[in-house]
Amino acid sequence: LQVTQNANFPAVGKAQMDLLVMALACDLTRVGSLMWNRSVGGARHTWVDAAMDRGHHDLSHDGDTITDSVEKLTKINVWYAEQFAYLLKSLNDIPEGDGTMHDNTVVWWCNELAKGNSHSRNDSHYVVAGGAGHFRMGRLMKFPYKDQVRHNNLLLSFINAMGIEYTTFGKA
Repeated sequence: LQVTQNANFPAVGKAQMDLLVMALACDLTRVGSLMWNRSVGGARHTWVDAAMDRGHHDLSHDGDTITDSVEKLTKINVWYAEQFAYLLKSLNDIPEGDGTMHDNTVVWWCNELAKGNSHSRNDSHYVVAGGAGHFRMGRLMKFPYKDQVRHNNLLLSFINAMGIEYTTFGKA
């Protein structure tokens, strides 16, 4: 399996998720990360739609009025949501304590930008799952960018949940 071939992107991603879950299950690590691609990666996502003739990064720079690109980006984002669901199900399939590994884990899904075509970070969306007994799930929280609430505070919450008493994280 050549990991850099476009057609192998889904298989390599699934293998990475499986390795991450097993490393957590075997207590080889308590923290892990998975980055699907570099910021200017050229994955064409042809497994989502054979008509994907351009890379994800290239499509993300098209204007909001280019309907074909918006539709393709939506399909790509749905695919990533399905991968996230696979990861969560994998964690949920492993018994741990009185529940599952999913119950005892915090999983954060994010993108480096809110909007690719303007490189904006305003109104970024994040998904937090699991909760590890520290976070209340099943809610939508909005923090307007105009109030300068940054995701650093979310990361700080993760740090505090691990028992590390910091009051700031990153650049404010």
